[in-house]
Amino acid sequence: MGDSEEKYMVVIAGSGSVGKSCLTIRFLQNRFIEDYDPTVEESYKKMLIIDEKPVVLEIVDTAGQEEYRSVRDKYFKSGQGFVIVYSITSRNSFNEAKKILLKIKQVKESSTIPIVLVGNKLDLESERLVEREESEQLKKKYNLTFFESSAKTGLNVTESFEQCVRMLREKYRNKPEKQREEITDSSGGCCTLL
Repeated sequence: MGDSEEKYMVVIAGSGSVGKSCLTIRFLQNRFIEDYDPTVEESYKKMLIIDEKPVVLEIVDTAGQEEYRSVRDKYFKSGQGFVIVYSITSRNSFNEAKKILLKIKQVKESSTIPIVLVGNKLDLESERLVEREESEQLKKKYNLTFFESSAKTGLNVTESFEQCVRMLREKYRNKPEKQREEITDSSGGCCTLL
């Protein structure tokens, strides 16, 4: 990998059982994992071509459980882009997504944080408890990008991650590499997917 390649760290956050790991695996490997153990922390690096330009993404899939909150919060400092996930079938997960959003904004102290809000599990539309309009209001209030997705069917999964990269490119355009925040190595396991 050359020195001129773009490199970004994207942090996936949300409460437990909303499909963060399933979204990540669907994006990176185009497959759906039906039964997945709760994540403590997983880190993946992958070289991708987005909008005909190469980019190296480090995707940190954080734990959703309360007891791992401090582990997750350390990535809010080092992360450059964020995908905040909730389940459209869980009001609590939507409320937690709002708390995570505010925490990221507090930690990053910037008005231009690349954040994509993802309402996952669209394949369970009949069990919906969070209306799309509520997320649209959050999108407008905090200047976010918003998608409803399904890790199971693949709907809007790639689009969510690609939009995060586009926002990162916009934020860091015309900035020398040394002015970009460094991507720090994770303390957990790292998988390189090529």
